[in-house]
Amino acid sequence: MLKVDIRKRLAHFELDVAFETGNDIIVLAGASGAGKTSILQAVAGLSHPDSGTIALNGRTFFDSGGSSGRPLPARSRNIGYLFQDYALFPHMTVERNIYYGVSKTHLAAARPVVGQLLGVLGIGHLLGKYPHQISGGEKQRVALARALAAEPELLLLDEPLSALDEETREECQDELLRLHDLWQIPFLIVTHSKSEAEKLGDRVLRLKKGLIVEESRGTMEETPAE
Repeated sequence: MLKVDIRKRLAHFELDVAFETGNDIIVLAGASGAGKTSILQAVAGLSHPDSGTIALNGRTFFDSGGSSGRPLPARSRNIGYLFQDYALFPHMTVERNIYYGVSKTHLAAARPVVGQLLGVLGIGHLLGKYPHQISGGEKQRVALARALAAEPELLLLDEPLSALDEETREECQDELLRLHDLWQIPFLIVTHSKSEAEKLGDRVLRLKKGLIVEESRGTMEETPAE
């Protein structure tokens, strides 16, 4: 169970949101600058709210009223984060990129997990290649495998498919749904695509100037791309 109830002063407004979810896919929608990525960063521990609480499966990530007053470090949250540009390391092979977030003590345990991901995503033949040698869709799949290789309890995805052509985007949407069925963890996704939100989202939270102004079940109005 993911629980988010936070407030944070941004440049032009205050982010003030509260929601919780079990193992659903939650889509964050809204115009550019509405606060969507700020929510992902707060949950991931890349930035911290001014007040509120964030918790996952009974573990407190942030609690402004807690006794310690210290947020849980990002590295201790066991969260997978897929960035819009995928953030693959150009000097590393696909295989090394995928295993990058796995600690040396867990390498043996991670190999069956990675093998399963390679099969689902169809990227086993790419392990010896470098990022500049593979396509955009393949990079997306590699980044997704890297985000899941450490067996996170939550997956955050910030416009992960926006740079792909329509056919590849639809294929990757199908793969996300298959992986969600397989892993049964919460996914928190930022997207501007109406069709993508309808296809992927169990729930869609529409933001405007830091507030959740609408919640729907897999439906949203089209919003301008960031």
